[in-house]
Amino acid sequence: MKSRSKIRNFAPEIKIKVMSVDFSDKRGFFFDLDGVVFDTEPQYTVFWGGQCRLYHPEEPGLENKIKGQTLTEIFANLFSGDLESEREIVNERLCAFEANMEFPYINGFEDFIKRLKSKGMKTAIVTSSNDRKMESVYQQHPEVKDYFDEILTSEDFAESKPSPCPYLTAARRFDLPPSECVVFEDSFNGIKSGTSAGMFTVGLATTNSPESIAPLCDTVINDFTEI
Repeated sequence: MKSRSKIRNFAPEIKIKVMSVDFSDKRGFFFDLDGVVFDTEPQYTVFWGGQCRLYHPEEPGLENKIKGQTLTEIFANLFSGDLESEREIVNERLCAFEANMEFPYINGFEDFIKRLKSKGMKTAIVTSSNDRKMESVYQQHPEVKDYFDEILTSEDFAESKPSPCPYLTAARRFDLPPSECVVFEDSFNGIKSGTSAGMFTVGLATTNSPESIAPLCDTVINDFTEI
C-alpha cells in the first residue's frame, strides 16, 4: 500500500514533499481521534472561542493559538491562578458541548480503514479523550467499534501525549514491535508521541499547517484520499 509521491505548494515560498510510503512491512495502524478520524476542529474552535472571550477578552483570537493543545495544557496555560477555580465549570461545559457535537469523518478515512481491515491489519484509536466522550461518538457512529480492534482512551494510559506511553500501550495490545506500527496524528504532542515511540508517523494537516508539522513527522497528508 503506497502513497503517491508528489510536491504540493502550500505557500509561494514553501514546498512540502510527500514521500512515497511503503506500508508492506506494517501490521498495526493507530489513529488519534479529533482531527484524524473526525473533522471536529471547527466545532472546538467555536467552543473555545466562547470560553476565551469570556475569560481572556484581552487577547482576541486566542482560540486559534491553542489549537491542538490538550485540555490539560489549556487549563495549565489559561486557567491557573485566580482562574483555577473555573476549571470544573469549563470542563462541564465542554462535556455538555461534546455530548451534542457532530462527528463528521475526515475525507477518505472510511475507505482507508476498510481497506486496512480487508487486509487483516490491526487498528486502534489512541486518544486523549475520555470514555464519556466516546459514548457520544458511538451514539452517532456505532460502526466505529467495528472499524477498530482496540479503542484506547485517556483512562488507559499512565502518561499522556507527548509521552510515547499511549502508542507503546497500543503496540503491546497487539504484541507488535514499534517498527511495524504506523501512527496518524494532527497535533504537535500527538506527533511527538508517535515518533518518540519509534513508529512511522503520518501528520495530518487538519489542525496545524503542513509546514509546521512536516519537520516533526515522517510524511504529511491533507486527508486520507492522498494515501
